[in-house]
Amino acid sequence: MELLKTIILGIVEGLTEWLPVSSTGHMILVDEFIKLDVSKAFMDMFLVVIQLGAILAVVVLNFEKLNPWSSWKSRQEKRETMQLWAKVIVACLPAAVIGLAFNKYMEEHFMTAPVVAATLIFYGIMFILVENYNKRRRPRVNELRRLDYKTALIIGMFQVLSLVPGTSRSGATILGGILFGTSRYVAAEFTFFLAIPVMFGASLLKMVKFGFHYTGAEIVILLVGMVTAFIVSILSIKFLLSYIKTNDFKAFGWYRIVLGIIVIAYLLLVGDPTADN
Repeated sequence: MELLKTIILGIVEGLTEWLPVSSTGHMILVDEFIKLDVSKAFMDMFLVVIQLGAILAVVVLNFEKLNPWSSWKSRQEKRETMQLWAKVIVACLPAAVIGLAFNKYMEEHFMTAPVVAATLIFYGIMFILVENYNKRRRPRVNELRRLDYKTALIIGMFQVLSLVPGTSRSGATILGGILFGTSRYVAAEFTFFLAIPVMFGASLLKMVKFGFHYTGAEIVILLVGMVTAFIVSILSIKFLLSYIKTNDFKAFGWYRIVLGIIVIAYLLLVGDPTADN
């Protein structure tokens, strides 16, 4: 039964990490109905470290594109790959500085269902408004290699918004990219690459904080969760990149709004499940 619960959590993580709908928000809600028989400290760590499976999906799907030493690439292509990594590092700086300073405070004071509901609705509305605004514009960046360092840094600043649970890291960075001139495809692709150092760093910090002392059952839960998240993430990433070639993000905006309203209704009926956290 614990493994089945772990697989369900892995599926939720794999689906929602890359779609702009907030993986943290969904995991908080799912955790209310599917509780693993583990300590709170382990669960807090698990919900972050399970993202390693999602990261590996990005690396596997884009290994050739991300590998600056590939023998298949020309010297120019290798240079462009190094430049891509440099832009990713630049975009990570705001989250690294502000995230390290405020992450603990945000977890202690904002990791609540009402905050998740509010941010789900707010950014759902923002997606609809931005897409309506974007109809009158043509993106100036249609290829990832055309993304400049200034725009990369701005996208990184938008990533800081995801410190508030329910925002969605991918949602915030995609919005930032679209607002500042990238195509939907470039914004989504850069968001995926930006996640690699950010999520790896967050997972490493959580593991160090928890300590490297696991029971056999905890190791199995971690591995099953990460493998499930990896498999589902591959499908989720492929779906999103295919979807946005011919569609905008409004559907995700409406989904967020509906889910936020459902959460509010649940809070009114049952109360805040995160109030004691």
